[in-house]
Amino acid sequence: MSEFETGLPSVRLIQSYIKDKKQVEIKLLTGDLLAGRIFWQDNSCICLLDPSETQIMISRPAIAYVKPNG
Repeated sequence: MSEFETGLPSVRLIQSYIKDKKQVEIKLLTGDLLAGRIFWQDNSCICLLDPSETQIMISRPAIAYVKPNG
């Protein structure tokens, strides 16, 4: 596994969403739409906290897009 590239713009943007506790919408390649706030990220996954504070681990390759909600 390669080192986590914290200098990449996409990683920095996700980190800003985490820091600001911003609500986001994540669309998966399957068409499923998830909403909540990103709790953490690593090389292979993003962890989303849904409105009931349940942690949902999402594989990065499964993500079509991430956008701020609102």
